[in-house]
Amino acid sequence: MVTTYERYAADFAALTDGESANGSSWLRGVRERGLSEFERLGFPTERRGNERWKFTNVAPIARAAFEYAFDDNPAASIELDGTVPWADDWARLVFVDGRFVESLSTPLDRDGGLRLTNLGASLHNDGDVVRQHLGTLAPSDGDGFTAVNTAFLADGALVHLPDDVADTPVVHLVWATTERGKPIATYPRTLIVAGRHSRLRLVESYVGSGANFTDAVVEMVVDDGAEVEHYRYLSDADSAFHVGTTRVRVGRDASFRSTSFAKGSKIARNDLDVLLDGEGGSCLLSGLYATSGRQHVDNHINIDHAKPHATSDQYFKGVLDGQSRAAFSGRVLVRKGAQKTFAKQADKNLLLSKGARINTKPSLEIYADDVQCFHGATAGAVADDALFYMMSRGVDRETATALLVHGFAREIIDRVSLEPLRDFLDSLFSASLADGAAG
Repeated sequence: MVTTYERYAADFAALTDGESANGSSWLRGVRERGLSEFERLGFPTERRGNERWKFTNVAPIARAAFEYAFDDNPAASIELDGTVPWADDWARLVFVDGRFVESLSTPLDRDGGLRLTNLGASLHNDGDVVRQHLGTLAPSDGDGFTAVNTAFLADGALVHLPDDVADTPVVHLVWATTERGKPIATYPRTLIVAGRHSRLRLVESYVGSGANFTDAVVEMVVDDGAEVEHYRYLSDADSAFHVGTTRVRVGRDASFRSTSFAKGSKIARNDLDVLLDGEGGSCLLSGLYATSGRQHVDNHINIDHAKPHATSDQYFKGVLDGQSRAAFSGRVLVRKGAQKTFAKQADKNLLLSKGARINTKPSLEIYADDVQCFHGATAGAVADDALFYMMSRGVDRETATALLVHGFAREIIDRVSLEPLRDFLDSLFSASLADGAAG
């Protein structure tokens, strides 16, 4: 297949045309390297020898003509209530079609405390934190999606907690895309730095309409002794494309807990890498995904145990209906010398129709001899004996199925400690899963 990228090159030239867009020489260099790497790598469309993308065909993204959204004044009247989880006491940054909307946001910049601000301003001002960390965990030469995101660095979110800062509000980052009549591409970029012994609670929400393409990159530093509680929510249009790349480095005795929720999208990818780079570091990763129609959701999870005495736990669940597809590839690497590692991973799936399919591949790669590691995966229909039990007590088949599917999903939802988010997700998935069970 011949893939051309003239549209990206033309949009890049338009974006960087002019002193105000170019910003500093440092930023120009970062962007230019991103475009150069994208032109070299392209999108991962090869079907042979492409293990990372074995179960997800991104050719529809490569073939489509997405345009960059150049508007400096995005629609600030977008209705977010009921579309994303919400709490008035959360601090938030809202972006519409890739652009920061100040009227919907509540940025913070406290002396010696939490700094929550538009990354675009920091990029142009050469902030020390940005220059120190941006591109270190997600370099341009990693893959084509990260490279093109870097080429179009213009706006994004910066979350910075100095050392020992713990008493902070929940941070909510909202990325919304709108229907414009023609497909657009947006490139959300987020840099999160949690200093030593700090504590952060963070929610990312990605929502939209239209056949748009969202290429999101998040870099997160969890320094020694820090605690980060992270949630990722994706609900896009059936015609939309979404590739989310998240790279996390966890320090000594630090902890990273992340739960992802995904529904919608023609093609959606949650690509999460966690480096446990200090003794005693830990991560707990869980996720719930629901697909229907011809949707496709891919969770690609990698955990790198680089140091001894670290702990990791992956637990994902999927509910598939219609002709939809899902993929789960969970890899745990235990490096030589990373003794006393404890790692487990599991992926469980409910198939509500004969046309639905899951490709699941948990894997372990171990180079140390004093470890405890486990993995497993399951896929199947709703248990007949459970249905029979409920129906024998007067519950009709449709209701019984919906209750069982909800109970299956609720195990992941119950892991959410933020009550507004938990209630929002329970209501949302209850309705969508009940519809699937009824179909």
